[in-house]
Amino acid sequence: MLNIKRAASSVVLSTVLSSILPAAALTAALLAAGPASAQQIPQTGLPVVELGAGMHLIHAEVARTEEQRAIGLMARKEMAQNAGMVFVFEQPAQQCFWMRNTLIPLSAAFVADDGTIVNIVEMQPLSDQSHCSAKPVRYVLEMNKGWFDKRGLKAGSRLRGGPWPK
Repeated sequence: MLNIKRAASSVVLSTVLSSILPAAALTAALLAAGPASAQQIPQTGLPVVELGAGMHLIHAEVARTEEQRAIGLMARKEMAQNAGMVFVFEQPAQQCFWMRNTLIPLSAAFVADDGTIVNIVEMQPLSDQSHCSAKPVRYVLEMNKGWFDKRGLKAGSRLRGGPWPK
């Protein structure tokens, strides 16, 4: 769920700082270094948008800023059945996500500008394995693992509402 370069720099920073700082100072330094460095508390207060997927409704938190996207669903212990998070990027690009510091298994749908699902990946918690869009996209919708499959949604399915045109 992070930019790989940012996470890698966080690991290096953590390793260097842990050799010279006591534990309390290290925690403070990592928190000051950025949200992805030591995210232990789920982010809250994001706007929520209602999306449609076939006859199913989704209540998705919207992560628009770099900081919101970097934190994503980290530190969540559970998520309601029809809840998710939509990540909004400024420009279409190949988007790659991983699950460091994310405690629940997720499915990620990479979504084109018109709301069409490009591809869906299944992601395991606490993994550094990278999962990428099959082509450049501006949107990624994360749901509980298996959510799309259980509802027969796949590449080519179209989502309604949200940040993409209706």
